[in-house]
Amino acid sequence: MDDTTLLKLHALARAAAHPIGPDRDGPCACPVGLLADRDDGTVVRHGGLVLKAHAPDSDTAELRARVALAGLPALEGVLLPPVAGPEALPDGRPLTVWPFGAPVDPEDPDAAPWEEAGRLLALLHRTPAPPGLPSMRARVKVALAVERMRRTAPDHPAAATVLRAWATLPAGDTGQGRPALCHGDFHLGQLVRPGGGPCWRLIDVDDLGVGDPAWDLARPAAWFAAGLLPPEVWARFLGAYETACGPATAAPASVGPAGVGPSTAGPAPADPWARLDVPARALTVQTAALAVAKSTAEGRPLDEVEVVMIDTCARIASLRTELARPASP
Repeated sequence: MDDTTLLKLHALARAAAHPIGPDRDGPCACPVGLLADRDDGTVVRHGGLVLKAHAPDSDTAELRARVALAGLPALEGVLLPPVAGPEALPDGRPLTVWPFGAPVDPEDPDAAPWEEAGRLLALLHRTPAPPGLPSMRARVKVALAVERMRRTAPDHPAAATVLRAWATLPAGDTGQGRPALCHGDFHLGQLVRPGGGPCWRLIDVDDLGVGDPAWDLARPAAWFAAGLLPPEVWARFLGAYETACGPATAAPASVGPAGVGPSTAGPAPADPWARLDVPARALTVQTAALAVAKSTAEGRPLDEVEVVMIDTCARIASLRTELARPASP
């Protein structure tokens, strides 16, 4: 975002935080700051409010449906509810207003709320989706990441490896369960504690929608498969999700109507990878493609974690090649 628009966004945040009173125009003691400034959104804080300027190409009608969903009473214990929006900034970007929430502390990984994340995702997936909600964008984001890499870093040494892994993924929708209400871009950065309190909520509705709930577990699953997420942490997350009757890893026959929980038709499979394999491979490709694109744009080598994801893409491509070979006579 350019400096002029960013200053306007800060001014709007201040006005929203101080609609009346002595702090309306004079100095105030509120904490302020730029929380994020990326292609897909710019986020600023002023006191207890956060303003987000969404991507310029956002579909305002779809965003309006997603924001309205976050304000439904049925999801008040799952999603952070909006304060206002969407409205249009002078540059045309949609603007939404949210309560500030304390994020996960990156300096204290042992305190990361993996069990609470699993529980919240299960509750989200079990909530019936209202009519007219758009599709969640997880699959779209994978394709966009690959296209970005192709466009900005076609000659990077790792690009061919990522594309070979991309080629192993099936085309089209391969969801094995009933569609459910999905977050669409889950990771620990999407969790906050409103007002700094003890309860966690999911944030960021830009990719929220109806789809295969297995995609919401794909990023942790990909990190576990790559060796970046310890087995005991993965077990805590997945165990909390399944204990809360999340449908993403349930056998198709055991998913209840509209994907809102298990029926009595049968237990969940012993191996969750029957549902998670394709989404986890896709998120590995997405992460690796973005790593290649970003490192190229920044003129730096891949970092240690990014190298791990590239190596995992190589294993995906190699394994799929082996499986595709005909058996010897």
